[in-house]
Amino acid sequence: MTLIKSISGIRGTIGGERGDNLTPIDIVKFSAAYVRFIRNRCAGRRVKIVVGRDARLSGEMVGDLVEGTLLGCGADVVNVGLCTTPGVEMAVVHYQADGGIILTASHNPRQWNALKLLGNRGEFLNDAEGKEVLRLAQEEDFEFVPVDDLGRVIERTSFDAKHIHAVLELPLVDKAAIRQRKFRVAVDAVNSVGGVVIPALLRELGVEVIPVNCTPDGNFAHNPEPLPENLTEISRVVAESGADMGIVVDPDVDRLAFICEDGTMFGEEYTLVAVADYVLSRSNGGNTVSNLSSTRALSDITARYGGSYAAAAVGEVNVVKKMKETGAVIGGEGNGGVIYPALHYGRDALVGVALFLTLLAQKGVKISELRKSYPSYYISKNRIDLTPDIDVDGVLAEMKRRYATERVTDIDGVKIDFPQEWVHLRKSNTEPIIRIYAESRDKDSADALASRIMQEIATICKL
Repeated sequence: MTLIKSISGIRGTIGGERGDNLTPIDIVKFSAAYVRFIRNRCAGRRVKIVVGRDARLSGEMVGDLVEGTLLGCGADVVNVGLCTTPGVEMAVVHYQADGGIILTASHNPRQWNALKLLGNRGEFLNDAEGKEVLRLAQEEDFEFVPVDDLGRVIERTSFDAKHIHAVLELPLVDKAAIRQRKFRVAVDAVNSVGGVVIPALLRELGVEVIPVNCTPDGNFAHNPEPLPENLTEISRVVAESGADMGIVVDPDVDRLAFICEDGTMFGEEYTLVAVADYVLSRSNGGNTVSNLSSTRALSDITARYGGSYAAAAVGEVNVVKKMKETGAVIGGEGNGGVIYPALHYGRDALVGVALFLTLLAQKGVKISELRKSYPSYYISKNRIDLTPDIDVDGVLAEMKRRYATERVTDIDGVKIDFPQEWVHLRKSNTEPIIRIYAESRDKDSADALASRIMQEIATICKL
């Protein structure tokens, strides 16, 4: 599997040959390039980097290599160990570090790992910065420091308690209302770090926890992407146990999905919609942002409160940039990623859980009743695996030409907005595929739109 180098970091499968997979040599190479990038921005002074990882099986090996490389390059390290992606982001700011490396392949299966790279604000590197790291890695012009200049590990400590405390202290988190409801909640953390932090947060809020796959040993009990087909176990547990709801997070805890009390999906797309509903209701309106592949329901909810909605290219860094430009009070991505600037500019399942439970507690309704209160849309998510002979850019250009009479957005692939539905075609940042997302008022209509577009692409590609 060829290494995937993108705005989302350096990602690949463990083992195999150098340059084709995420091997120890590749890990050292990209870690050294990152340190050089950070040092170039810090006028030659000694730099400090935060390192944290999820619980996947290769995490300890990758973490040791990254830490050793940073020390060998003369950088000091704060190692927060098993930590969520949002936790590492916040730790960079807390420790006044110059950057951070998160070791996680997010929703990818157990054989994958990745280096996600942060700047000194605890935010992902932008496109230009990421390309500079890749350029330095390609040069392989590394010089390691002599023994007297080696970096040191400043601290080895968990950041979980600090993260949880920061969430609980947010003014919009109504701890008393949540405790009064005495929720019973099932949690599926796919045996990664979420199995530690989500139950800990919930117990601080007086919630009874029913753990499902909450042992952080990296043995993922199912495909870690929080999609309905991967969540049959927790759906059954919620329905059979009489729980009020289920909470699902991915391995690095930046994506969040909910299960209704009857075992049905709340809908990953509606995680952000519900949290935005609450934040906007308490903020006297405000602006929102999501990416182009996210549901129209967020735009509808934003308009209800008199705010303005804006769409960004897919990728957390793009959403954050647009949120800052528009002064958005809440934003994120339709894959269950909630970004709440009052805490920090990063997708964070912990803050999503706390704000959602506040909304549910204050409304005094069942989660299925809350879901019915929102505009009803359905997104059909599909993919086409890429082959070397497919000219993806040519395909997208042809689709843009064919639908020139519709409202077309091309800041990230091609999105075609029809009056009652839309379709978004784009190359994935993390996998060698084209994603085809289509949204309409019901499943059959969305599937039909996606099928039609996929047939057109097949014709163009002569598949």
